[in-house]
Amino acid sequence: MLDILFSHSYYYPLDLKQWKNQTPYPPLGTIYAASLLREKGFTVDLFDTNLRDNPYEIEKEIIKKKPKFLVLYDDGFNYLTKMCLTTMRKAAFEMMRIGKSHECTIIVNSSDATDHHAKYLFNGADYIIKGEGELTLLELISALKNNQPIEKIKSLVYIKDEETITNPKREVLKNLDELPIPAWDLVDIDSYRKVWNNGGKEFTLNLATTRGCPFKCNWCAKPIYGNRYNTHSPEYIVKHIQYLQKKYKVERFWMCDDIFGLTPGWVQDFNLELKKQNVTLQYYIQSRVDLLLKEDTIDALAESGLQEVWVGAESGSQSILDAMDKGTKVEEIYNATTLLKEKNIRVAFFIQFGYLGETKSDISKTIKMIKELVPDDLGISVSYPLPGTKFYDKVKDDLRFKANWTDSDDLAMMFKSTYNSKYYKKLHRYVHKEYRKSQGLRFLKTTLKNPSKLSSIAVKRISYLLYYFPSAYIDAQILKRMEHINE
Repeated sequence: MLDILFSHSYYYPLDLKQWKNQTPYPPLGTIYAASLLREKGFTVDLFDTNLRDNPYEIEKEIIKKKPKFLVLYDDGFNYLTKMCLTTMRKAAFEMMRIGKSHECTIIVNSSDATDHHAKYLFNGADYIIKGEGELTLLELISALKNNQPIEKIKSLVYIKDEETITNPKREVLKNLDELPIPAWDLVDIDSYRKVWNNGGKEFTLNLATTRGCPFKCNWCAKPIYGNRYNTHSPEYIVKHIQYLQKKYKVERFWMCDDIFGLTPGWVQDFNLELKKQNVTLQYYIQSRVDLLLKEDTIDALAESGLQEVWVGAESGSQSILDAMDKGTKVEEIYNATTLLKEKNIRVAFFIQFGYLGETKSDISKTIKMIKELVPDDLGISVSYPLPGTKFYDKVKDDLRFKANWTDSDDLAMMFKSTYNSKYYKKLHRYVHKEYRKSQGLRFLKTTLKNPSKLSSIAVKRISYLLYYFPSAYIDAQILKRMEHINE
């Protein structure tokens, strides 16, 4: 009999926008927890749902392995799990039902369960672990196996005598290097590689060098790792990279931290450790524009193999950035983008429309910024109120009929904003077309100046102008008509 069957509740094929990207990442948070429990003497296995299209397949695994504990432990490093999508919640409930029917003890740790523990307890979970989960899970399973009391285990929620008990919150883990290297051997890496290869993209694995984010953007939820910032040592991360390169022959990595390299000197030390161990790699990160204005930091990032930075630009309007408590300036977006491009580092923007108070003028400023800076990639969404945020508190009275998206392409406006959902969905497509127009025009300008630089990508982008010019014009006319409809 197996002690613990780990699983999680994200299914890429059930989130069509993400599945279409063909860039799935293994459940890093899940295999961190599995590795720790295995190190402490428990037998563990993983039922990885990422590449599956339904929750029912877990029943065969449970019948075969007879686990005492079914632990749904979501990957808290993956922003998709923070979105608390209802499709994945339903899948979690179904897996819990199946587990209970085979007499498993059900333990859940996820952003959604942290925010909505009552729903999970009602649907069959025995225990909810709120927030960062490894140490609480270790204490809980150790106590249950040895028939010891659980009343003093922190960050635990459960029902006793028909009353919901919520234990005090656990202090965050400060020394991240205490954790063993994640249990990558439980993941079918070849299946992931096959999806990436089918999509024509270089296979990439995910790493986390930190936990948490110290900034206070008022729309951003931090249900798992919180408003803190703790860092692995450069030595731990380089050792982790060496392990993955040797075992899986992977050279490209997604550093999935909320903010990469915030600790002073960390990026420089990381670069030195890579050199010391003779390790080379390519990677991409998320960061803030105000942190990317130090030229010595950018030099160290570029030298260590950084290829691309995704920055939360969010808006080209200073009043909207201020309303979000973003703590950045529009001019910093311009300056950081220019500096990174000078160092041949690709820059990609996250953009968010529909924040409270956003006007047509604010939207125009954002589109102007995108067209002037022409980032290398662009991700557009609309404001999404997540529980536990200041933004959620402002709009929660509007969330009576719908409080979560179905999948990551839902883009529904669930609160009263300047325009309605249909407007923002059309705006989403219009801005992408304007962006592609700007890209095509930039390639055309470069080619006219220097025909020898004509590449296949340039030919493709320039030829697309024949579609994007008329299509964007039509979308602009439709948006004008929609401005006066908000129902």
